[in-house]
Amino acid sequence: MSATKFQGWLGKDEESVKGKMQWGEFEPKKWTEDDVDIEISHCGICGSDLHMLSSGWGPTPYPCVVGHEIIGKAVKVGKNVTHIKEGARVGVGAQARSCLQKDCPDCSNGIENHCHRGVVNTYGSVYPGDEGKSYGGYATHNRTNAHFVLNIPEGLDSADAAPMLCGGITVFSPLKNYGCGPGKTVGIVGVGGLGHFGVIFAKALGADKVVGISRKEDKKDDVLKLGADQYIATDGDKDWAKHNAQTLDLIVCTVSSEKMPLNDYLSLLKTKGTFIQVGAPDGGKLPNINAFTLIASGIKVGGSAIGSPAEIAEMLQLAADKKVKPWIQKRSMKEANQAVIDMVDGKARYRYVLEN
Repeated sequence: MSATKFQGWLGKDEESVKGKMQWGEFEPKKWTEDDVDIEISHCGICGSDLHMLSSGWGPTPYPCVVGHEIIGKAVKVGKNVTHIKEGARVGVGAQARSCLQKDCPDCSNGIENHCHRGVVNTYGSVYPGDEGKSYGGYATHNRTNAHFVLNIPEGLDSADAAPMLCGGITVFSPLKNYGCGPGKTVGIVGVGGLGHFGVIFAKALGADKVVGISRKEDKKDDVLKLGADQYIATDGDKDWAKHNAQTLDLIVCTVSSEKMPLNDYLSLLKTKGTFIQVGAPDGGKLPNINAFTLIASGIKVGGSAIGSPAEIAEMLQLAADKKVKPWIQKRSMKEANQAVIDMVDGKARYRYVLEN
């Protein structure tokens, strides 16, 4: 069998986010018998891709092929890999490796996504030693450690499954871990690519009431069609914080802005409620929180990052069982540059998926 050619959309500098990625060959990480090579059929476009193309979260090690919502066919499987078979339909999310050591307090407890010792992202990371760099899914092929390669359940469309691997799990994980389910009222702040998954999965997990919260009135119909029971437009609904005070058990916030009305969002929580931040702003800055807001209501503020492979598998199975359908728009891999420009301009409703 001849060696596979890895080709993809290379971001070569900060200008690449303006639709200036260049198609070309790249050298994947050095092969090990713990790896899987995937022939990519679909890759979702995530907000993280834009941050990395523009060096928004710090300097990107260019050239970089972004994309971490990858679906495709396993075409080469390492000898040490038992759960993935050649020819299987598989997926890779935002993480390509962790330390996987038995004494790691994170990996040994099934929360590899929080590993503090050796996380490698699916793109834009440099592996330890001489293994090379990680390259993502705006490409023909991907090579990733098998621990982070998942079988895709039957009954789940590949284009639907792709954006679940980062966008979906980013909201599914905190919803599940912080008690979303029957008897609970849940708010989703920011109804874009992540937030629309928040509404869908909050309903799939059985929440009694789901409230979509966004700035503008124009998303109201969409959000209610997605399954939300109520919509709050913070720019248009007068005294929205006062009228909805102490109505939510859990809020998952997908917005990444240091100008968001955070103390107003916190006022929507019931006593002992929980606010979980998943949106990641450039520079990491959030608005100040008034200490008395926390103390008076006994509320908790926390964060969450993607999810472990086991959580992703659980989410995919739930999506297959409950026939979860995200709102996606398919785009040809050939038009990735235009799709990135449209994503920057906020035109996605609500997730673009590139198809090879």
